[in-house]
Amino acid sequence: MGTYGDDGNSLVLRQRLMWRGYDAEIVRITLEDAVPDSCDVYTVGGGEDAAQKLASRHLSASPGLQRAVERGAPVLAICAGMQVFGEWFVVSDGSRAPGLGLLDVTTSPQATRSIGELVVAPQVDGLTQPLTGFENHMGATVLGPDAAPLGRVTSGVGNGVPAGQSVPAGGLGEGVVQGSIIATYMHGPVLARNPELADLLLCRALGVDSLPPVEVPAVERLRRERIAAARR
Repeated sequence: MGTYGDDGNSLVLRQRLMWRGYDAEIVRITLEDAVPDSCDVYTVGGGEDAAQKLASRHLSASPGLQRAVERGAPVLAICAGMQVFGEWFVVSDGSRAPGLGLLDVTTSPQATRSIGELVVAPQVDGLTQPLTGFENHMGATVLGPDAAPLGRVTSGVGNGVPAGQSVPAGGLGEGVVQGSIIATYMHGPVLARNPELADLLLCRALGVDSLPPVEVPAVERLRRERIAAARR
């Protein structure tokens, strides 16, 4: 799935590897392809209900991703990808569609759609800078005891609240971290906006503690602009 440009996340990972002298290949998976279990890092994007259900069925029938998660391969899941990785998600006709069960989360509708800039204070070791992205979703994702939030919302909605429920006393969480999976509602693509997150995934894929720094002034200008826009 990549309706909202989320396939750009793989391009960012490849480029940041190439800047550091690594060879990198993007393996694109369609509904006609078996899902390999041998990739070093996986990215899954967002999509509409029909695409979600198709993706869930295909990933269930060809469980290479699940085997990769079992061995600890890093995975980034965006929006609908996060929902598909959960136990179940509710689609537009009100029915529940089964997920892959890789994340201890469930997703049901919010009262209103969340659209706009999103800023998050991360709660993951290795992430020190605010995360920024664009959210566009109707789902409210509730975390179970085995899942932890990626961070806390400082501007925007994030994981949201199911219709008829109140915002938790501790505020809104955003995203999910469980095992080797990092999931979020942030589009952007999120890795173009958040190079620290991109490098965290790459470090995990390469089995290293750190990578040589890469300075991209345009990215820093973009981050400042988007964070300021979200907080206005």
